Amino acid sequence: MLYSLLPMIQPELGIKDFQAGRLASAFMIVYMLAAPPIGYWADKHGRKFWITLGVALWSVATMASGMAVTFTTLFMARAAVGIGESCYGAISPSFVAEHYPSEKRGSVLALFSMAIPVGSALGYIIGGNVGQIFGWRKAFYIVGLPGLLLAFLTSRLKEPRVTIESVPHSAFFSYRALFDIPSFTLVTLALAAMTFSLGGYAVWMPSFFHRTWGMDIGKAGTIFGGITVVSGFLGSLLGGWLADWALRFNSRAHFLVSGAGLVIGMPLAMAALQFSDFKTSAFFLFLAEFFLFLNMGPLNAVIVSVTELKSRSMAFAANIFVLHALGDAISPMIIGAASDRWGLQKALLGASLPLGLAGALCFWGMAHYDRDARKVVHA
Repeated sequence: MLYSLLPMIQPELGIKDFQAGRLASAFMIVYMLAAPPIGYWADKHGRKFWITLGVALWSVATMASGMAVTFTTLFMARAAVGIGESCYGAISPSFVAEHYPSEKRGSVLALFSMAIPVGSALGYIIGGNVGQIFGWRKAFYIVGLPGLLLAFLTSRLKEPRVTIESVPHSAFFSYRALFDIPSFTLVTLALAAMTFSLGGYAVWMPSFFHRTWGMDIGKAGTIFGGITVVSGFLGSLLGGWLADWALRFNSRAHFLVSGAGLVIGMPLAMAALQFSDFKTSAFFLFLAEFFLFLNMGPLNAVIVSVTELKSRSMAFAANIFVLHALGDAISPMIIGAASDRWGLQKALLGASLPLGLAGALCFWGMAHYDRDARKVVHA
C-alpha cells in the first residue's frame, strides 16, 4: 500500500526517489534478517504463536506508519512491519502444506500464495483511493486495524503436527545443510531473481503510471492493483492446477511450469514498459504478470518436497532471507538510483532482465529434483 501513496508522501516529507526506494528496502532487510531465527525457533517450539504475533505486529506497525512525521520515523515503522511479516512468511507455508498430501500441494500453495498478489493489489486500490479522499495517514490506519481481528483468528488455529520433531542444536549447521540440497538452492535463487524484478515493479509501477500518463495516485493505484489482482489470481490458480496435473506425466512439473512462465513473462513485461498507448501497455503488463505468477504454488511445493518435516520452517525462512537479500531488499534502491540518473522507464527495463535468469534456474533445477525428493521422508 505504501507505494501507491508515495506521490503524496514524498512531497510532504521531502523524500527523493532514492530515499523512497530505501523505505521498501528497510522493510525487506528487516524481514529477511528476522526470518532465520524465527524459523529455527518455530521448528523447535511450535508455530502458531509466531504466526499470531506476526499478524498483530505488522498490523500495529502499519498504523504507526500513518503517524510518521519524518523520513526516519516512517523508515522505522516500515522496518517494524518487516519483523511482523517475517513471523508469518517464514512459518505459514509449511503450516498450510502439512494439512494436505503431496499431490495436492501445488494447487493448495498456489491458492495460499495468491494472497500475495491479491493483498498487494488491494493495498494499491484501497490505499490509493482512501489516500486520495482522506489523506495518506488515514489510509494506513484503515488498512492496519482489521489485522488485529485476523491476529485473534490465527490464535485459534490447530498445529498440524502431532509432535514437534527434534531440531539440531546448531542453527548455523541446520541452515547450512539446506543449501546442500541442489533443488532447494536453485529454487531459492530463481525466486530471488524473480523477486528482484517484481519487487521493483511493486514499488515503482504506480509512479511510472503517474509520471508517464499523468494519472492521479488513486487511479494509478487502482489500475495497477486491478491488473495485479486479476492476473495474480488467474496465474496463481492456473499454475498450481497445471503443475499438479502435469505431475501425472512428469515428476519435475513444478519446476517446468514455473520456468516456462518466467521465460514467457520477461519479454512481455519489457514490452509493456515501451508502448506509448496506455491500453496496450496495460494489456501486456497483464499478460506478463499472468505468466510470472504461475510459479507461486509450484515453487513453494518444491521446497516442501525436498526438505524434511523437522526443518521446513527453517527452509522457508532461509528461502525468504536469500530471495529478499538478492531481490527486493536491493532492487527498489537500485531502480530509484537508476531512475534519478536515466529515467524510470529505463530503470524498470533493466530490472526486468533477471526474470530470464529465474526461468533458466528453474530448468536447471529439473535435473536435480527427482534425486532430492527421493531422499526425503514425507509427511
